[in-house]
Amino acid sequence: HHFSVDVEEHFHVNAFEPYIARADWEHQPSRVDASTDILLDLLARHGATGTFFVVGWLADRKPALVRRIAGAGHEIASHSWWHRRVPTLTPAEFREDVVRTKARLEEIVGRPVLGFRAPSFSILPGMEWAFDVLLETGHTYDSSVFPIRRPGYGWPGAPTVPYDIVRPAGSLREYPMTTLEILGLRIPAAGGGYLRQLPFGVIRRAFESYTTLGQTGMFYIHPWEVDPAQPRVDCGWLTRLRHYRGLERTLPRLDRLLRAFRFSAVHPLAAA
Repeated sequence: HHFSVDVEEHFHVNAFEPYIARADWEHQPSRVDASTDILLDLLARHGATGTFFVVGWLADRKPALVRRIAGAGHEIASHSWWHRRVPTLTPAEFREDVVRTKARLEEIVGRPVLGFRAPSFSILPGMEWAFDVLLETGHTYDSSVFPIRRPGYGWPGAPTVPYDIVRPAGSLREYPMTTLEILGLRIPAAGGGYLRQLPFGVIRRAFESYTTLGQTGMFYIHPWEVDPAQPRVDCGWLTRLRHYRGLERTLPRLDRLLRAFRFSAVHPLAAA
């Protein structure tokens, strides 16, 4: 299966946009180095590699962190520059963002950046133009599709296993988020908040089902999810619940997952 990390600060979360302006990012306490190192140590202990989707704004300010990730044998991929949801951008703005991020990441690590993940899985039905932009800008795969029905993101009719998106500009490999079907209902089981909020058995059963079928599942996590001591943002109760609940459970559950299944980067050659 594939292990992925969305490398961003705790204040980059899209749900915090009403409370922390991008102009104030520079004044927020940075905690991403220590939490990313925790994840790097965990992966090393289990002999696993992963794909780290890095926010360009962060990479530009912390190139040593990006090099440390790459130096540990992991793949570097793009998570956009400003961590803006794709529906808020025009195609031209999206292109500018992904081109800038890809160029800066490649400058830092000296390797091709092949993959992209949209913030909040925000490439949605009707926005296929985003795949064209990714192809035209040199990306070979995407991991933005969450094949579930959910307010804010989700592509309910999408395949649940890796597949090719064929567009006029070429073919883009899609690595969707892992799901589990229970009583005809498709449940999100890819990681992140679902790892913390749902019973661990849901996550384990999902990856067991993919293993049984000989398919590749996609797991994801954020560095801030292994940081229970992060500063608390004064936000709405639902955002607070989703962001902070279960942070102390993340590391033990990650350890259990990595003991149960084998994980690697999406594109190991880009991590070599």
